[in-house]
Amino acid sequence: MNGKRSQVLERWVQKVRGSMSNVTQSQLHQVESQFVSSEPPHITVLICALNEAENLPHVLPKIPSFVDEVLLVDGHSTDGTVDVARKLYPNARILHQPAKGKADALRFGIQQASGDIIVTIDADGSNNPEELMAFVEPLTSGFDFAKGSRFLHSHSPEMPIHRHIGNRIIATVTNLLHRTNYTDLCCGYNAFWKDVFGKAKLDSSGFGYEPEIVLKARKAGLKIVEVPCIDQGRISGESKLPNFRQGWGAIRTVVIERLRG
Repeated sequence: MNGKRSQVLERWVQKVRGSMSNVTQSQLHQVESQFVSSEPPHITVLICALNEAENLPHVLPKIPSFVDEVLLVDGHSTDGTVDVARKLYPNARILHQPAKGKADALRFGIQQASGDIIVTIDADGSNNPEELMAFVEPLTSGFDFAKGSRFLHSHSPEMPIHRHIGNRIIATVTNLLHRTNYTDLCCGYNAFWKDVFGKAKLDSSGFGYEPEIVLKARKAGLKIVEVPCIDQGRISGESKLPNFRQGWGAIRTVVIERLRG
């Protein structure tokens, strides 16, 4: 762990203690054991949204108060997403992505984030922001990347059976081609230190969806850990990407990354 990361501070722990009633003593002890100075890591929650006005009320109010920055990258929404976000979270930074697609929004958001730690959360309400501490804790304990897994939790993911099977297929193909043991490659709930962004070459023009983030991070030698998280299912509306296209795109990414060596 580099010098900046080792400076995980007591002030931050105090913020956590006061803002999250569901943080366990074990989690606090894990974080406290890393503290050597007085300046905490700054945390950015990054949300990419396109026409999610009906779902943001299930997301923004649940973000823990110890988060330093909420950055919402809007994909040129037409349903009042930006106005809803400003009402729900007045201090949020709201930016409009320069192009189209979630890949572009993620890349742009990571570049613009001011935090030392970036936590990505889906805007559709499927992720529970109150689980955020479980993603931050591994980073303060020496990991570079904490990737969410909807299949490690005791609760079954809230998704149709064909998507459940599709995600299993993607994980299986990935594990066979890359000699890994992942259980979920398409979860949007992830956390990582921003300084690994350049190291993993995630700022390239070929930057893609979650599978590419994970595989490039692995190729860069980053320490990755899977974190169980609850999938609550999309609250309202339909997915922005057809299931077949999404699944094929993920598998294509997995194969391309293997061919790249």
